[in-house]
Amino acid sequence: MTPQTFIFIGRSGCGKGTQAALIQELIKQKDPTGEVSYIETGAQFREFIKGSGFSNKLSNKIYENGERQPDFLAIWMWAHLLLEKFKGTEHLVFDGINRSLAEAMAFTTALEFYGRRATIVFINVSREWSKTRLLERKRSDDINPAEVEKRLNWFDRDSAPAIAYFKVNDKYDLIQVDGERTIEEVHDDIVSRVSW
Repeated sequence: MTPQTFIFIGRSGCGKGTQAALIQELIKQKDPTGEVSYIETGAQFREFIKGSGFSNKLSNKIYENGERQPDFLAIWMWAHLLLEKFKGTEHLVFDGINRSLAEAMAFTTALEFYGRRATIVFINVSREWSKTRLLERKRSDDINPAEVEKRLNWFDRDSAPAIAYFKVNDKYDLIQVDGERTIEEVHDDIVSRVSW
C-alpha cells in the first residue's frame, strides 16, 4: 500500500482526534505490516508549556493570556518530528496542524521535500456546535467560555484561509464532511471519499 498522509482540520471540538484514530485503525487493517505515525500538535503544546526553558515560559505566557501560539512554534511542533524520526515509509496522520495560511504553506514545502501528497479531512461543524462540545468536555483549556470564544475566533480568522488554500492546491485532496453527525456516520463518509 502506498504510504498515506492525512491531515484532520476543523473547529475545536469537531472530533478530529476521534476520526484520526479511526483512520489509523483502518490503515492498519489495510496495511497490517505498515507503520503509522500520528502527530497531534495540541498535546505537544500542552507538554511544551510545562517546560522550564525560556521558550517554554514564553509559550506558557501566551497560553495563559489565551492567545494563539506563533506560527514558527506551531510549525516546529511537527517539523522537528519529521526531521528527527520520519523514515519515509510510514503512513502519516496529523491532527491540529495548519491552523494558519503561513503554516499551511510551510507544510506544503515539507510535502514537496518528502515527495508526498496529502488528504485534508475538513470536519465542518458550526461555531455553536463547537462551542457546546468544548464546554461539555470540560478539558482544562475548555472551561472558560471567553477563552473558547477566542479559539473559535482564531479558526474563523486564521484557519479559514488555510482551508481555502488547500482547496486550490494540487498537492492536496480536500474532503469536507459534515461533522454534526454520529462518529460512525462521519467516519463512513470520510472512508467513502478517500482515494486509497
